[in-house]
Amino acid sequence: MFPLTKLLARTGRQIFIFTRSVRHHSSLTAELIENMDKKSTWDRFYTETSTGTPTFKNFEWFFGFSSVQDFIMPLLQTGSHPDTLLHILDMGCGTSALGPSIYRESAVPVRVTCADISPVAVRLMQDHAKVKAVRPRSPSSQIQFVELDCTQLDKHYSSNSLDLIVDKGTTDALLRSKEEEGKAALVLKQCLRALRSSGSLLQFSDEDPDVRLVWLETAVQEQGGGAADVGVQEVGVLRGVCYYCYYVTPKHVKQ
Repeated sequence: MFPLTKLLARTGRQIFIFTRSVRHHSSLTAELIENMDKKSTWDRFYTETSTGTPTFKNFEWFFGFSSVQDFIMPLLQTGSHPDTLLHILDMGCGTSALGPSIYRESAVPVRVTCADISPVAVRLMQDHAKVKAVRPRSPSSQIQFVELDCTQLDKHYSSNSLDLIVDKGTTDALLRSKEEEGKAALVLKQCLRALRSSGSLLQFSDEDPDVRLVWLETAVQEQGGGAADVGVQEVGVLRGVCYYCYYVTPKHVKQ
């Protein structure tokens, strides 16, 4: 394994400490701190963390699928249309196994899109899927890995087209970048536009509810009053850090 290093990342008035596996850690850590919203930064990160490894290994920010499957899987419902594909976006997937795990475990048909700004991460996932294909519980389920800038969701998804968006650390990275709330608020706005009225955005984060809930509620209000409902549940303490699941459910106004 690569040597462990502590990455300090600032968001607002708080400083968070992550323990991550990286090589050439002094310069890469500095770049991550300063440019967590840049494609070139993540290209470098995934290149350096994959170079020299004999076999592919998923890199998990925060935690893996098993820690949050009870938050995700109950949301996969098809109602009166059991053959309808549920459209799920794993936003900022990196090389996580989260999206492939949803695809594998869902008993109802799903179309899972694992999307990341880094073409390096996308290529690693595509290559791994060719070598070690995942067999889904539902034979109708689909999965794809695509390069996508989450600040430009409107170029890829029409309004009311997604049933679930999973965000494991992506908003955290944007909030901890130089531009902070601007890009994060834009992503939230586009997520609410893309989600169906029955859909949900799940943000998994280590940020305390006193900070994240206030930001979410303020961002929602700025987008038009009752644009969405916001809530939070504690995921639990993992390796000494408490994590949370923030639920954001859109309220689409009928035209």
